[in-house]
Amino acid sequence: MLMLAATLLLPSCNRHGYDDSIKLEFSTDTLMFDTVFTTVTSITRHFTVKNPGKDPVKLDIFLAGASGAGNSYYSINVNGRAGTEFHDVEIPGRDSIFVFVKVNINPTNQNTPYLITDSVVFYNTNRKQSVQLVAFGQDAHFIVADHGGSMPYKIVAHEHEVVHWTNDKPWVIYGWAAVDSLGKLIIDPGTRVYVHGGGIWVYRYGSIHVNGTVDQPVTIRGDHLEPFFDADYAQWDRILINEGTEDNLIENAVISHAAIGLEIDILEEFLGNKTVVNNTIIQNNKMYGVLGHAANLEMNNCQVSNNGQYSIAMHVGNYKLNHVTVSNFFSMPARKTPAVLLSNYYDVPTVTAAGEYETVYMIGDVNLECNNSIIYGNRDGNEFAYSKSNDAALSYVFRNSIVRREGMGTSFVNCWDRDPKFVSKYGQDCNLQANSPAIDAGLTNLGILTDLKGRARDGAPDLGAYEYYPTR
Repeated sequence: MLMLAATLLLPSCNRHGYDDSIKLEFSTDTLMFDTVFTTVTSITRHFTVKNPGKDPVKLDIFLAGASGAGNSYYSINVNGRAGTEFHDVEIPGRDSIFVFVKVNINPTNQNTPYLITDSVVFYNTNRKQSVQLVAFGQDAHFIVADHGGSMPYKIVAHEHEVVHWTNDKPWVIYGWAAVDSLGKLIIDPGTRVYVHGGGIWVYRYGSIHVNGTVDQPVTIRGDHLEPFFDADYAQWDRILINEGTEDNLIENAVISHAAIGLEIDILEEFLGNKTVVNNTIIQNNKMYGVLGHAANLEMNNCQVSNNGQYSIAMHVGNYKLNHVTVSNFFSMPARKTPAVLLSNYYDVPTVTAAGEYETVYMIGDVNLECNNSIIYGNRDGNEFAYSKSNDAALSYVFRNSIVRREGMGTSFVNCWDRDPKFVSKYGQDCNLQANSPAIDAGLTNLGILTDLKGRARDGAPDLGAYEYYPTR
């Protein structure tokens, strides 16, 4: 009888074993240290971790940024112990623990990031979860998303509101900065915009004016400024402009290190407004430099260089390129797409009423006019290509341009497939050498009197964004 009783008791001794499949619950998914500091500071905040199950869990808890050989601006305290990494932390069933997080910030150090990010990772055998940490590192204007969803955003210009971003200190975006319908965002000369993960979204009927100058260009790029991150070509998403009734302007800007530098894309209908991009450099983007879907786009005196797939992709709409230099020598990894693509259709991934994914093809006329431009790169064969549906028109004309292409028909007027002789094609210095065939080869009636650097063009303008000036 005693032996039988002992046998019956064995299951009750083990019924509180650790649950490796439980999904923890957190008081927040992102812990924000949203204070702008001007002196060396440390601040502590906390969140709770709840085990909703009846059995205990055993966890490893650590700071992602401090794992391996990395460093972190943060430290954590779990169950009264301070550090960056903890093993075999137990949370009883239906119980919680506090995790205290301290961040140490020196905003006077110019190497301190504007946004200091990390995460606290909770790991057991079968599940990995995390809480994001975000702190403001230097003094700046911070735009932090306060609407959720697949594109977390904050409205920066509401309906009938005109908002100026000044150049007194940088603007740092965490998520998406959204311009609402009938709102307008004006970015002043010399303004620096650093984006973490999202971008600038001009919603339909909104508008944007980026008003840089030659001496004070506007910079829009990722928030990782250290040279180590120069090869990180997807630090943020893109500038996304939807359809509207007011023209958009981007002038004297440098846009870099995004997945897509600039995208013009309709949500519902083509409304005919134009996006004009003047004297702008769009470079070092992982996928596209410029992407147009049913767009009305004009580019003058622009350099689009070193983009992982297409430098410019134009699908449906009207496009005009004057004195544009497309130089695509991207090699990480080797590019398999042409530098410039023209198409009279594009695909739109959609979700059906039944919740199934399907692709819908949008088909429409497309027209391209390209004058006094250079399209060149390191891809064998054509750097300009087109893809055509028979259900819509596709037309293009190139005048007085250098285009790397095998065979040119009647749509190429006074065009050549020659090395343009950039000063440094891999260094993205697209100024011309003295022996460049682009010198004095342009049309004279475009009305573009200066180049991207603001230098005067002579009576026989050079091709591309830069007029040749001898080095002094």
